[in-house]
Amino acid sequence: MITHDDFKKLDIKIAVIKEAVVHPDADKLYVLKVDLGGEEKQLVAGIRKYYLPEELLGKQVVVLNNLEPRTVRGVESQGMLLVASDDEGLSMLTTDKPRKLGSIIS
Repeated sequence: MITHDDFKKLDIKIAVIKEAVVHPDADKLYVLKVDLGGEEKQLVAGIRKYYLPEELLGKQVVVLNNLEPRTVRGVESQGMLLVASDDEGLSMLTTDKPRKLGSIIS
């Protein structure tokens, strides 16, 4: 269980996917460029089995923005794309209406 103070530390925001390319060294990963409203980040996401690159472009998604950067198979990931998963696959978290980029999830 986490506290409310722990939750407040999470910087979860709305972003739009600007670029999606196949990871050069992994068959399940994409390297995504996302725009958080004036700030761009690179994310490595294991969603290649579920989406084609062209399906991702322009999608508003939910991103954990203040996750410590991590190198995934030689490529730096500067945050995390949030998804819901179950035994049938996964789905990116998004909004039911377009939101301003960088909008805070609370």
